[in-house]
Amino acid sequence: MKLLDNKVAIVTGASRGIGEAIALKFADHGAHVAFTYVSSDEKAKALEAKLLGKGVKAKAYKSNAGVFEECEALVNDVVKEFGTVDICVNNAGISKDNLLLRMSADQWDEVMDVNLKSVFNMTKLVIRPMMKAKSGSIINMSSIIGMKGNAGQSSYAASKAGIIGFSKSIAQELGSRNVRVNSVAPGFVETDMTNYLKDGEGAKAYLDKIPLGKFGSPEDIANVCLFLASDMSAYVTGQTLSVCGGLNT
Repeated sequence: MKLLDNKVAIVTGASRGIGEAIALKFADHGAHVAFTYVSSDEKAKALEAKLLGKGVKAKAYKSNAGVFEECEALVNDVVKEFGTVDICVNNAGISKDNLLLRMSADQWDEVMDVNLKSVFNMTKLVIRPMMKAKSGSIINMSSIIGMKGNAGQSSYAASKAGIIGFSKSIAQELGSRNVRVNSVAPGFVETDMTNYLKDGEGAKAYLDKIPLGKFGSPEDIANVCLFLASDMSAYVTGQTLSVCGGLNT
């Protein structure tokens, strides 16, 4: 059964890792997918080809989700090309880890722009077609670090915690229009961004804290996003689903 047949989804930061897995999962379930990337034209073209090969409409957009004007152009073009927006996954994110004593103001601002301001930008822009249709699902990518904190990751933790508060607030604003807003909080997931965790004693120290005894995969996160994007979660809004192998228990 295809859970997203003919739905239109935007996925930001989708040229690799979790975003790529979400885009592919949505296409497997019949969604047409517009996705954004910032730097890798080659990876974006490869993903676009994979999506088209699944028999859905797909388009890659080189767009910085932290810049409002670029988001505005993106959403306007998606509505023009695809007809509407039913699902938006705000997945774009970076980390600039450092102890607070050594962190520059520019490093802080860059993390906030890409991780948190991007969620404001995209959410503000996609809610207009969603409210008009009286239907929509917005999924914002937080992190277990936004729930627990972590030394050396104050900017990342603050941005991801901000996403949770933002999502809960907007869920209350949009519930009467049948637009749902939820967050996903991944734990340690095997991606390019977390490669440094996988080797040596450091990996064992992290694994020892995870009750399921393993790192997550991008597909683990994509499966939860599929649930939140589909009518299977029709009565779920304002929630944060932690996908962390039990790390947050």
